[in-house]
Amino acid sequence: MSAEKSIFTKIMDGDIPAQKVYEDEDCICIKDISPQAPTHLLIIPRKPIPRLVDATIEDKALLGHLLLKVGDLARLSGVDEAFRVVINNGEGAGQTVFHLHLHLLGNKAFDEGSLGMH
Repeated sequence: MSAEKSIFTKIMDGDIPAQKVYEDEDCICIKDISPQAPTHLLIIPRKPIPRLVDATIEDKALLGHLLLKVGDLARLSGVDEAFRVVINNGEGAGQTVFHLHLHLLGNKAFDEGSLGMH
């Protein structure tokens, strides 16, 4: 992994402003600056895991925490009846920020062609 900080690490360090929705000791949630749906949140672990495939057994509790937070944030955002969660893994899947993050999208009808997220 590169020694350079990802944009998400810079946000967590306070170097770049972001609209934070939630934070705890394991993750933060921010509003996406280029939303693909009326509700588009990013749930980001504080631990800099580049891609989902790079997670290890030691990250099991963290990964579970992230998914539970998706549910909490969906309820908080009022989209808990219908929402989409996306994790892009690698450049070929559309990942442009190599710091694992989950997209929570809601308040939009989704079809099979609406998966373009970073």
